[in-house]
Amino acid sequence: MRARSTLFTLYSELVFPQDTVWVGRLVEWMELLGFSEPAVRAAVSRSAARGWILPQRRGRYAYYKLSPRVFWQVQQVRRRLGDKACRQWDGRWRLLVYAVPEGMRSQRDKFRNELVMLGYGTPAPGIWLSPCAEQQATRELISFYQLEPYVELFSAERVGDEPPQRLVNKAFKLAEAKVRYRQLQRRIGSLPANPSAEEAFAQLIQLIHEARKILFFDPGLPPQLAPPGFDGAATLSRFSEARERLRLAAGKLVNASS
Repeated sequence: MRARSTLFTLYSELVFPQDTVWVGRLVEWMELLGFSEPAVRAAVSRSAARGWILPQRRGRYAYYKLSPRVFWQVQQVRRRLGDKACRQWDGRWRLLVYAVPEGMRSQRDKFRNELVMLGYGTPAPGIWLSPCAEQQATRELISFYQLEPYVELFSAERVGDEPPQRLVNKAFKLAEAKVRYRQLQRRIGSLPANPSAEEAFAQLIQLIHEARKILFFDPGLPPQLAPPGFDGAATLSRFSEARERLRLAAGKLVNASS
């Protein structure tokens, strides 16, 4: 776990739905994860320099607030980790088509990376699809990158009797997703039965950290589209149970205001 990425996990799991936390609390949390105070403060400074978090003063105390952009990303990650919409899939695909000028390549590349975060995959250049990406979030992403003139967004049904598995395999990195899910299953299976508060805290953050990386490989496939042996939905159900169990065991350590 890298320090800056761990900061995102802490804000996502322990600070949300608030967006601001005392820097001393960040230091305390990350020391429980094995980071030294100088390493934490360096990671906070670098994140602030990039505009990911915004410094605030409250008397003698320093606080850090997530930028609106990163707060939006936290919302999407949390929604997707807990989203059960795809388990009741309506059979319609979210389809996005774009033709972005070469002069906007940097915006286009960043846009594509965040489409993956929302659950889109690409079976062909310029075409992105998802069985259940949240369309309001998609529109917000298009607006952020000012790509409205170049992007069309549809909801459509697939025509034909051929199983959609070939399309799914082409659009999404399911082999990597399977590997990640197996790793998450092993971590869940190895959790201690009666951890101390400190152990539960560390296990919780490591669990969240590992689970959110899967979102870049699995769009949240509904049962109708999942290939044989692909148990993403079942694993995420086990993850949710383990997450709540660890939060209870960690007690006050997961409280940003304690």
